[in-house]
Amino acid sequence: MCRHLAYLGSQRTLSSLVVDRPHSLYEQSWAPVRQRHGTVNVDGFGVGWYVGRPAPVRYRRAQPIWTDASFASLAPTIATTCAVAAVRSATVGMSPDESAAAPFTHDRWLFSHNGRLHDWATARKALGPLAADVPDTRVGVDSALLFGLALAGWQAGAPLAVGLADAARTVLDHGGGRLTMLASDGASIAAVVAGEPMHVLVEADGTTIASEPHDDDPDWREPADGTVLHVDAEGVTETPL
Repeated sequence: MCRHLAYLGSQRTLSSLVVDRPHSLYEQSWAPVRQRHGTVNVDGFGVGWYVGRPAPVRYRRAQPIWTDASFASLAPTIATTCAVAAVRSATVGMSPDESAAAPFTHDRWLFSHNGRLHDWATARKALGPLAADVPDTRVGVDSALLFGLALAGWQAGAPLAVGLADAARTVLDHGGGRLTMLASDGASIAAVVAGEPMHVLVEADGTTIASEPHDDDPDWREPADGTVLHVDAEGVTETPL
């Protein structure tokens, strides 16, 4: 469906996070290795990052990432301590424009989803009233419903990983699906592994959670399906979904 990553740590350029690695997200747009659904991710991309203010900056396009000369030019010049990025393989019948490309955002939060709701129409009808109502939750794509549910929890005071996990549990109770998600609030990142795999790399200066390893570092590991991860300055915490 998609490939995505989240990073928290010492400052790194967007290019080093998304483009420069041997099997970067950039390369995964046309040559993913571990993708179970779909073959390429050419239906848009997006990057959200934090720099100098609580709310993130976001850059999105509806085109393949390698065709965007503007992103190629700016990525080496921007450094951040926290980012979420994704390349998209669109589901048939869902919005094709850049509004459907992750990451979604509101206030200080970023969100990305890799997967598909099994019964989006039924889930949207049942759960739509529970979701936060902001522009990025009104998009014609199932990920927007997940974002709205998570956002409603965060706005009510739920911690980052708790809001993400609660959104997954709610949808699992209403048809389910492949609900692997990433989120950030600028000070931490969180992930839910549910139906699509994720991989974690903890380095001395930062932690990356990604759909696929971006290099051959032996320290990459794959958390079990049904795991919730939270990463902050204290390290990585894993709990069952």
